[in-house]
Amino acid sequence: MPEIKYPLAISSWDDKELEAIQKVIDSNRFTMGPHVKEFEKQFAEFFGSRYAVMVNSGSSANLLAIAILVTRKENPLKRGDQVIVPAVSWSTTYAPLQQYGLKLKFVDVDIHTLNYDLNKLEEAIDDQTKLIVAVNLLGNPNDYGRIQQLVGGRDITLVEDNCESMGAQLNGKYAGTFGDIGTFSCFFSHHISTMEGGFIVTDDEEYYHLALAIRAHGWTRDLPKENQVGPLSSNPFEESFHFLVPGYNLRPLELSGAIGIEQLKKLPHFVEERRKNAAHFQSRFSDHEHFFIQKPIGDPSWFGFSMIVKPDAPLQRSDVIDCLTEAGIECRPIVAGNFTRHPAIQFYDYEISGTLEAADQVHTQGFFIGNGHEPIISQIDMLSDVIQSKTLS
Repeated sequence: MPEIKYPLAISSWDDKELEAIQKVIDSNRFTMGPHVKEFEKQFAEFFGSRYAVMVNSGSSANLLAIAILVTRKENPLKRGDQVIVPAVSWSTTYAPLQQYGLKLKFVDVDIHTLNYDLNKLEEAIDDQTKLIVAVNLLGNPNDYGRIQQLVGGRDITLVEDNCESMGAQLNGKYAGTFGDIGTFSCFFSHHISTMEGGFIVTDDEEYYHLALAIRAHGWTRDLPKENQVGPLSSNPFEESFHFLVPGYNLRPLELSGAIGIEQLKKLPHFVEERRKNAAHFQSRFSDHEHFFIQKPIGDPSWFGFSMIVKPDAPLQRSDVIDCLTEAGIECRPIVAGNFTRHPAIQFYDYEISGTLEAADQVHTQGFFIGNGHEPIISQIDMLSDVIQSKTLS
């Protein structure tokens, strides 16, 4: 294998994270505890949400979000309810919807932004729509002003899958905070890393209390005495194993909470560096005759840099991937591409709204290159040189 000269991601830890780990080791408390609670407090304050609940991954955050909506008291989601989703996202955007028996309605993306094609979204919304899942892909926020206009006065819940877009903003408001619930990821390659980890944020007190219960088995132990889920007795023995709703074990480690406190302090700098790298990438590849690159909405946090071979280009994605791999440049498909083209779709109840031409183009001709929290100007220049040599050959 060639030496990796331009990796997808690198570690964002230094001595601060190692010191945080040592504090947890010294405390001898490794299960969810005070560091997680403090990280949740700081996370909510940073993003301007009333509540934040940490879980063990972004995928678990998506599962928790849907579990909340199925369990809420007023108008809970039920089997067969229609959920609109973008055709391009990660597998665990969709999996919780399938697991709760919801019907997915796939809508095409915009080839330039990689988020919803808003005209097609408008066509898809109807009286059967109960939930819209908006995915902020590769650090790029959706146009939530327009989405709210399309929803109008309908009783439709909005969930933001913001797992790839921590720190992105639209009109001064953080992505992940436009929906009724927003989900985040703290995986290694994402904007901050806590080993494994994720979050939901919400301003709804009932959703918050449900999240606390569902995260840990459905029990009452983490709930305040006065809560929106159910009554608690004054008997501590009974309340130690008292279950109000169906639940899971989605709890994060105390290590991840301690690391997250340190990582969150660095997030503004991380995003600033990612934006500087993106500006250079844009300068090298904007208006390229053979590739579409992602058009920003608002102020993206640039998870990575997408490239999609144009239909009339004199090359194929496979040619480019071989060339990049030989040069030591790591790349991956753009998340799952068109999810309806994966074998897993056989297990879903779904329909397709209109056609999915852009998602198909992403699926067959798209890939992305890494970005990070340190300057990668020379790597982007190397990428440009390799691409140029390929397109001229």
